[in-house]
Amino acid sequence: MMGLLSVDQSAVLVVAALFGMYQFADGGCSGRCCEGTDFTCVTTDWRMDRVYGMCYCDERCLKTKDCCFDYPTECPAQPCVVSEWSHWSGCAQHCQPSFRVRRRSVERLPQNSGQACPRLEEQAGCMEYQDRQGQFCTSVQDVYRWNSNRDCVGLIPGAAFITTMEYSKGRTHDLYGAPMDAGFCMEFKMESLTPQCMVENRPYTRWMQYLREGYSVCVACQPPAMNNHSRSCQGDGNLAERDELLHWQAVGSPRCRGTWRKVQRLQHCSCPQVHSFIFI
Repeated sequence: MMGLLSVDQSAVLVVAALFGMYQFADGGCSGRCCEGTDFTCVTTDWRMDRVYGMCYCDERCLKTKDCCFDYPTECPAQPCVVSEWSHWSGCAQHCQPSFRVRRRSVERLPQNSGQACPRLEEQAGCMEYQDRQGQFCTSVQDVYRWNSNRDCVGLIPGAAFITTMEYSKGRTHDLYGAPMDAGFCMEFKMESLTPQCMVENRPYTRWMQYLREGYSVCVACQPPAMNNHSRSCQGDGNLAERDELLHWQAVGSPRCRGTWRKVQRLQHCSCPQVHSFIFI
């Protein structure tokens, strides 16, 4: 026959009973994870700040600091999941500087304050050298001049269109599949550029931020931008005098443009990557 329990044994039993009640009490965030702000997503239990009382299991509780103690484990943050980028589209317009687009889709929305979805669409400057009938373009493109009110006030004929040298990585073969002509490189000294170049922050226009007055830049002239007959690119300044002021425009941002002077013609570009471009 069991004797009476000691005080210590009684205390152990009380603690065990309370622990069992706590384990099976209808508290915590198990099965209660709620989106956004939900005032009904509430229970009574220990909070993350170690205070016992009313606590929440919605996404807002992380900001209001009143989540239940088990919110991080029962409602772990799930970041947004997106698909791979699609292939780049063709240029929106033919025979003139334009843009191309690529997209991706959301495969899973973020949950429990997980990382938000990234940009789902990107645009990049491009130039299509064939018209919709498959004929090579023959017209000479012009750069539009804009005033401070963003009104077109004239044209700059024969200006150079440039983009990042990254764009040339896909230029391994010409339109007929033959190995591409290596072309040549023109070195210029940057004389001026518009303020819009410095504020571009889209993924495929950030290269414009590295344009600086007074710096030397290298621009490659390669097919298909290179004319087969003259072996020149529009605005390359190959025949210009050294002190002649020439115009350029960044493809992808019409208001990023400026002037430069020819320094020399090179067989290969030797400028730093951020100061190396390609004629379009």
